[in-house]
Parts: sequence; structure tokens; C-alpha cells
Amino acid sequence: MSGLEIERKFLVHKNMDWKRHATSCSHIQQGYFAAINTVRVRIRDDKAYLTIKGPSRNGGMTRYEFEKEITLDEAHHLLDLCEPGIIDKHRYLVPAGNHTFEVDEFHGDNEGLVMAEVELGSETEAYVKPDFIGMEVTGDKRFYNSHMRQNPFKLWKNTLPEEYR
Repeated sequence: MSGLEIERKFLVHKNMDWKRHATSCSHIQQGYFAAINTVRVRIRDDKAYLTIKGPSRNGGMTRYEFEKEITLDEAHHLLDLCEPGIIDKHRYLVPAGNHTFEVDEFHGDNEGLVMAEVELGSETEAYVKPDFIGMEVTGDKRFYNSHMRQNPFKLWKNTLPEEYR
């Protein structure tokens, strides 16, 4: 897949039962390579991908993305070449209106962080915002997976309101 990625990111309220609305759950591990742009290898359940993302535009909402499926064997070898700080999370798909929110529940050094993102067809596309969606963090680099591998949530979680820790 190649093209523009347009998405908005949000924190998820801790005391809401959003998981009962999920239609699927997958386990994701991803590592990052030193690069000018974001280059990552991702294993999602039994599939693997190599992804290159360009710089963000419009407050972090839009950027170019190239993604190619690779073999699991290739992905495991590439993970060994990645910089320290593997992102480990479970992703839940939660439908809302005409969209599906990807809700990520992080583990390891990012334990306690739950974020949701919705992909849009345009920067102005309307969407239904479910009750469990909280503060918008689109464009806040602290919440980029590539940033959290070096600056994990455990180091700065106390900077957020209690409902998001």
C-alpha cells in the first residue's frame, strides 16, 4: 500500500468498557531503523510488513506512507537489526459510524497507555466520535510509536490527567 495516510489520534478514557465493542484483536510488535523518515518492521499476528512514512503535515494529521508485506522470517531477521525499543501492543478494531477506530493497548515500558486513531479519506472528513474517545493528541510527537520506543510512556505518564494513565 502506498499513498497519503490521514489520521487523527486520541487518548482513551480508562474507566470505559470499549473492548466489548471491538470486532477483532491482534498482537503487534514493531521495531524501528535509524533513518531520516520513519522506517519500521511490524509483525501483526501471523503477517509482517515493512513500512516507510514521510514527514507529517497539517499538524501531524497527514503524511505519505509506503507499506509492503514481507515474510515472517524476513521480519524476525529485520527486528534484530532495529534500534533498541520494540513497541509491543494489542490492537482492537472498534466500529463507530462509517469508520473503524484502531485502539492500541500498549505493553512493556508503555504499559498503561491506550490510544485510538481513525483513518480518514480527507483532512475535513466528518466522523462519529465514540464516548470512550478522550483528548486529541494528533501531532503530539510523544504519542508517535517511533518516539515512544526511546521515550516510553512510563517516563512521562504523570504529565497526563489521571483518566488517561
